[in-house]
Amino acid sequence: MSITLKGMTWSHPRGYDPLVATSRLWHEKTGVEIVWDKRSLQDFESFPVEEMARAYDLIVIDHPHVGQITAEKCLAPLDVPGRETEREALAQGSVGQSYPSYAWQGRQWAFPIDAATQVQVYRSDLLEGPVRRWDEVVALARQGRVILPMRPPHSLMSFYTLCANLGRPCAVTGPGDLIDLETGSRAVEMLAELAALIDPADFDSDPIAASEAMAEPGTKFALMPLGYGYVSYALDGFRPNRLTFADIPAAGENGPAGSALGGTGIAVSAFSEHTGEAIDFAYWVASADVQRGLYASSGGQPGHATAWEDGDVNRATHDFYSGTRATLEGAWVRPRHDGYMAFQAAASARLNAGLLAKENAGSIVVALNTLFQESF
Repeated sequence: MSITLKGMTWSHPRGYDPLVATSRLWHEKTGVEIVWDKRSLQDFESFPVEEMARAYDLIVIDHPHVGQITAEKCLAPLDVPGRETEREALAQGSVGQSYPSYAWQGRQWAFPIDAATQVQVYRSDLLEGPVRRWDEVVALARQGRVILPMRPPHSLMSFYTLCANLGRPCAVTGPGDLIDLETGSRAVEMLAELAALIDPADFDSDPIAASEAMAEPGTKFALMPLGYGYVSYALDGFRPNRLTFADIPAAGENGPAGSALGGTGIAVSAFSEHTGEAIDFAYWVASADVQRGLYASSGGQPGHATAWEDGDVNRATHDFYSGTRATLEGAWVRPRHDGYMAFQAAASARLNAGLLAKENAGSIVVALNTLFQESF
């Protein structure tokens, strides 16, 4: 009897194309067909995972969902008996904290298939090289050459990154404050300074829209100092102009440390009638050979270190991976408790409202701390 599984991923070539390509090969190898649907990035970040789990066998998730999905019991744990060696290989191949970011309450809920964090994006034909310090970012912003995606949740992600890079990362457990008043206020002031210099349209822009604007012919934008990297834009011919990716500029004294980790993992629905078959695919698609081979060559942004270190993979992307690896290795993992996703939405909106109103930085931080406490 032939088996058809349904999968849900996010609507971008990086999120969709490699899963279609690898599923085609999986069908040839096993006879198990996987049909993929996709949702917009905004939907992907906010749509209830439980609803998706009731409709799909395989789901691509991001790690801050793990507390919520554990409480809802909607995913099947992937740490099944007898596959310890395979899991150890996946853990050893983690880029930064990608693999452990999907572990919660002693179980593994997803495997990383896509590793990402906030990085620096620039036009190598418009700038001599990447910027190293935050004051260089401000100088370029005064010239109108900086774009910064501020659409929720990306403003909050930049706040997280700046706090951690200044040397005091935000809290990941409660029920205390998210951040101390001094560090939080400094990060808000840095964002406020840029907010006064960038195009107001950036408040409705995500990293995809910002990357598109940077790649356009005749653009004035030479730099996105903080934004989730999209490998597609590093490829020759993807857009009129190619983008170059580098480690984040330092605001503190710790180099490119503290970027807010992103990326995605492959998870299996607890409601699936074919859990075993879905788990088999999850192990296979996250494995080193698939990640550095078909997954990478099909437009994916692999989640396995073997791909990040592969010479061919780096040559094809003008060193997208080697150029941002230090930032990935130093990235910070967001809170993941049940209640975090609602906090992320509310805190992003509150931060933006304060920035647009030119509110005192301290009062914004107090509001964020209150929202964080309430999320527990």
